[in-house]
Amino acid sequence: MHIQFVAAQSVQMAVPAQPVPIQHYLRQPHRLVNALVDPTRMEQLSDDRFRLKMRPLSFMTLSIQPIVDLKVWVSSSGTVHLESVGCEIRGVEYIDRRFALNLKGQLVPRQEGGSTSLQGVANLTVEVDLPPAFWLTPKPLLEMTGNSLLKSVLLTIKQRLIHQLLSDYSQWASSKTPAGILSPPAILSPHS
Repeated sequence: MHIQFVAAQSVQMAVPAQPVPIQHYLRQPHRLVNALVDPTRMEQLSDDRFRLKMRPLSFMTLSIQPIVDLKVWVSSSGTVHLESVGCEIRGVEYIDRRFALNLKGQLVPRQEGGSTSLQGVANLTVEVDLPPAFWLTPKPLLEMTGNSLLKSVLLTIKQRLIHQLLSDYSQWASSKTPAGILSPPAILSPHS
């Protein structure tokens, strides 16, 4: 039985003033990913690619662990983009071969009247062919359960983002100086 689950989550948060604008912080994808998920569950594959080992999830009688590869980049406008580029399901081989996960998100810094805020949205879609054991379960019940599970995953990520991102940004910004961030590094001459 082929089934699709969907969830979306938005976020808006005020950014406390710091000596270094948050746009500089957001240019470091690894910091954002660390704010989204527990760093012990994340492996950096390249400058903009990350492998996330999600916590095991229970769906009806199944227990699965999604492993999701994400690409995170910042556009010239300062918008942070996040997109899934691969997924593996551990726990049930039947599901792994018949599973597709699509996650897309954006986080946009906004300046209004001297204050800064971050506005974001994440959309998560999962398509799966369920094993025969689920074929007798009413499809609306399966959809409701799956959609609820995806919403809880996105809500957990949102709550972590709100608490961790602003805390990490504050610590990072207080350790920097605007001159060190905005100007190129000094080049020492051999006569120095």
